Amino acid sequence: MDTNSSEAPSRSLGDLLTVARERAVPVVRAIPDEALAAPTPCAEYDVKALVNHLFQVVVEFQKLAAKGESDFSATPDRVGAGPDWRERFAEETDKLVAAWSAPGAEEGAAGAWKMPARLVGSMALLDLTVHVWDLARATGQEYRADGGVEPVLEQLTGTVAELAPTARKTGVFAEPVPVGEQASPFERLLAQTGRDPHWASAV
Repeated sequence: MDTNSSEAPSRSLGDLLTVARERAVPVVRAIPDEALAAPTPCAEYDVKALVNHLFQVVVEFQKLAAKGESDFSATPDRVGAGPDWRERFAEETDKLVAAWSAPGAEEGAAGAWKMPARLVGSMALLDLTVHVWDLARATGQEYRADGGVEPVLEQLTGTVAELAPTARKTGVFAEPVPVGEQASPFERLLAQTGRDPHWASAV
């Protein structure tokens, strides 16, 4: 056995989701009501629909962390449920971090497809990263892809590579977008999910 391996241990999902949450909550809090109908890099979603989708991910993946069953059969209109939706999103995101930080959350299998729990949790991490970038771009904000985000990108690069064949067949990911040699790791991640890292709203 090689005892001289320099490979660093994987960061816990709780830690990685904390990094993603620190970037997500300020972006969502800063979305103005007048931007809710604006287009996003996800062509099928405007800002309001994408917030509702991300809200649902944050809520339902709490259940998956506890080895329960999620329900994505319909998307509740949490934005339309009251003007405090930004704070409710922050509270549910805190709960998501806590759920995946709980002992045993990353062990075994989760969800109806019995996928490895860490991969399932990484799907929530992916949405809490790329969809928040989507929302930032759609509303004229900056997404902070620096200052400690490297472990998140490392985890998500592997997650996207594992999910991509199925995700592209089912339309979850579009085909990769070509990027130049100078592209950052975050831009390369976005491109692998079918996003143009330089997307800008035409509105």
